[in-house]
Amino acid sequence: MRKLKKVLLILLGIVALVLVAALIFLNTLTPTYEGEKELRSLSDEVEVYFDPYGIPHIYSANETDAIRTLGYVHAQDRLWQMELLRRAGAGRLSEVFGEIALETDKFFLSLGIDDHNEKAVSRATASNPEIVLTQAYLDGINQFIAEGPTPVEFYLTGLEKQPFELKDVFNAVAYMGFTFNKGARDIVNTNLLHRLDSTYTKELFTERPSKEITIPTNNRVGYDETLDLEKKISQIMEELPVPVFYGSNSWVLAPAKTKSGQVLLENDPHIAQAQPSVWYEAHLVTPEYEKYGYYLAGVPFPLLSHDRKMAHGFTMLANDDTNFYYEETHPTDTTLYRYGTEWRKFEYVKKDIGVKGGTTVDFQFRKTHRGPIVNANYAKRTRVEGERLVSMHWLFTQFDNTLLQGLFEINHADNIEEFKKALPKIHAPGLNVMYGDAEGNIGWWGTAKLYQMPEGIGTKTILDGASGKEDPIAYLDFENNPHCVNPSWNYVYSANNQPDSIAGHYVPGYFANSTYRAGRIVDLLEKKKDGWTKEDMTTMANDVYLRTATKQLNGWLDNLDQGSLSENQQEFVALLRDWDGEYHLNSVGGVFFESMEAKLHQHIFADEFSSPEEYRSYGVPLKMNKVFDNPASVWWDNVTTPDVKESKTEIIRQAFNATWQDLTEQFGNDFLTWTWDKVHFLEHDHPIGRVASLRSFFNVGPFPSPGTGGTLNNQEFSRQDNGRYKVRSIPSTRRIIDFSDIENSISILPTGQSGNPLSKHYRDQAEMYVKGEYRKMMMNPSEIRNTSENLLIFIPKN
Repeated sequence: MRKLKKVLLILLGIVALVLVAALIFLNTLTPTYEGEKELRSLSDEVEVYFDPYGIPHIYSANETDAIRTLGYVHAQDRLWQMELLRRAGAGRLSEVFGEIALETDKFFLSLGIDDHNEKAVSRATASNPEIVLTQAYLDGINQFIAEGPTPVEFYLTGLEKQPFELKDVFNAVAYMGFTFNKGARDIVNTNLLHRLDSTYTKELFTERPSKEITIPTNNRVGYDETLDLEKKISQIMEELPVPVFYGSNSWVLAPAKTKSGQVLLENDPHIAQAQPSVWYEAHLVTPEYEKYGYYLAGVPFPLLSHDRKMAHGFTMLANDDTNFYYEETHPTDTTLYRYGTEWRKFEYVKKDIGVKGGTTVDFQFRKTHRGPIVNANYAKRTRVEGERLVSMHWLFTQFDNTLLQGLFEINHADNIEEFKKALPKIHAPGLNVMYGDAEGNIGWWGTAKLYQMPEGIGTKTILDGASGKEDPIAYLDFENNPHCVNPSWNYVYSANNQPDSIAGHYVPGYFANSTYRAGRIVDLLEKKKDGWTKEDMTTMANDVYLRTATKQLNGWLDNLDQGSLSENQQEFVALLRDWDGEYHLNSVGGVFFESMEAKLHQHIFADEFSSPEEYRSYGVPLKMNKVFDNPASVWWDNVTTPDVKESKTEIIRQAFNATWQDLTEQFGNDFLTWTWDKVHFLEHDHPIGRVASLRSFFNVGPFPSPGTGGTLNNQEFSRQDNGRYKVRSIPSTRRIIDFSDIENSISILPTGQSGNPLSKHYRDQAEMYVKGEYRKMMMNPSEIRNTSENLLIFIPKN
């Protein structure tokens, strides 16, 4: 017995030593926020104050030293995120995640991002200021890689750290550009038009931009064979281990509309929920330059920023910058494709894809003069009978990549004219650039390379590539892009909705439904004509009212036969009619509205398709609002019941009953307990958090989350099999810039500043975020020094 006790004590001691050693080891992996470090190539000492939320305030004698230091501190908090972002667009994720990422790598390699940016780097002039500063930033990253602790994700994946180079920055920016892209909807539209006859589709594809709530301007001058392609593209974008950009809100108020008589700017870009947070905040101060910015991992210039003179933000323009083309191959020589009256040779591109474990996959694809063949990645693959090749024309790779230069210039502009001059360099992705300054100017510009199509040719289906008659016939000068500067109505805004026409033409694109976010912004800004404050802006940014939801709901309820309802159902209907349309956590109406809307959509559309999977694959263009107001629409009849012709009233009754049954089974008979907090939740997913045993360590949440898709606090979700709604797209930050009190402008991040799970700033803003709270973006030097928790000093290293 004594021997057994002795052995147990020894084993316990060993376990304790292992745990202590593990804790000591893990502690060495945390970011360094205080002390003194040597940094190569500095010309003078740099002070970095980390405020209570871990945001670095970098004080330096010159901008080059500040950017070099930024590279180091950015890397110590976000190196893993930097690593994934540079690999995603370059098609190198298989080296990290193995074969599971192989199809993703093939897709991005075929886009040509890496090859396009290779050319951009070769054309870059080393002495240009944006390249000098970018190289200084990379030097800072690379010194951390060489000397700093290795993030835990590298140990878990077995990935070796590698230095960063200039092309990595270009690839990170290009990846962001592609995630804004919605052009794959062309494929769905094409298949749907061929799947159903015009009796069904004419209602769905009648576009009337003039009926939308448009962003005002003041410069008026194959069918199923390709369906798998759209599924593949969608699946690739959904499964990426780095977040996808969805949309955004922004509004800027002129002095005449604010209580202070100074400009107010709000911006909240909507991006897929993720951990780490997309943005890294940093405040740079030199004698000649100051900027408070929001940075992408691995990019030296902020995409969102402000200083004491001006501020800007971005939303997604949602213009159609990608077109797909059916290509015709030569009947006897498959190396040729037709373009007009000539036969051109495919370009064959070979790539080697490294896969985790040391293997290499040979990959070959074809290209036309427009772009890659996207439904036949292997040039030697066996063709499916009747299959037609589809090429993709993406504007980003058709023009020189000057986005880095554009970002540098807008962040170094001294006035509105210099700012505007830099915007044409951002040709893709298409963005709404929102602007305000201390002089009282406000503005909005749509930045994109817009084009003109031949008369009668649209861009929302797969086009005919063989004829050569459905290509753009002209690219427009930037002056023809929609924009609005200092309008008489004293505000500009964007919610990814359709811009107003220019010279009688509308920008083609996949714009957000203006009924919801855009309409709500206009309603609120028109209701309160003046006297706006920063507090009003915070309330509006957190607004959870779904515009027109109560109108839609009452439209459904009006079609119910009250006499056919049970007493409990009648009480519930009375409760629903009093719903205020808001998605607070205790909302009952919100749960029913979302459930009923899904059921009604299914009852209207699903019977026309052969399977639930096929119905779901066509979900985007099946617009219920285009059918609902027409009681005679063919969509109301259920084609699976040939002996009965269902009416609008009957379909609504069936959907109501199905919704009632589902909610009763899920929550019980007491409908007062059917509240939004029971179904709608936000969990910030880390790529490694997909491993169940590591989920709680890497992921942040889950939290019950107010709002829904279409509210200004945009919380778009995916329905899960268990009946719950997992939020997938959120405001990636909420920023409010107040030029009457610039040092007290406010913002919030969804989780925290650090991407290192061992940092205290990994999740310290998460609960504040879901509550709609803000924190200060500090710029006052005395306040920064007095409130900062840590000081890290960098000194020149010989």
